[in-house]
Amino acid sequence: MSTNPRIQASFDSQSMMATLGAELVETGEGTATISAPILPGSRQQQGFGHAGLTFSIGDSAAGYAALTLIPDTQEVVTAEIKINLLAPAIGDRLIARGRVIKPGRRLIVVASDVYAESDGTERHIASLMGTMMPVDL
Repeated sequence: MSTNPRIQASFDSQSMMATLGAELVETGEGTATISAPILPGSRQQQGFGHAGLTFSIGDSAAGYAALTLIPDTQEVVTAEIKINLLAPAIGDRLIARGRVIKPGRRLIVVASDVYAESDGTERHIASLMGTMMPVDL
């Protein structure tokens, strides 16, 4: 598994991802994968991974998937994104797999799916769909 150096550098500059213990696992043409442990500080009141953790890595995976398709003179920002929480985030870590649905010059439609991993088994816990907007650096 490998990551695009430009995208890795952008990811490494996000203090939020560092706070969550997240890692950029892989990037491809229109795809990105991020994982994060379910740490004690990122749990909700019932002990599951917090929806904020799920949303954060799902949004970032979708955004970095979009970034793989645009010029080096641009970055992306989230214009809007929706999440459907499908199951509790029970496990050791979360894995978000982002992808581009439809690229564009002004708007990029993206999606990501988030899975909770426990003992090597993944359970689909959330789906996100949204729009990224390229911005000049």
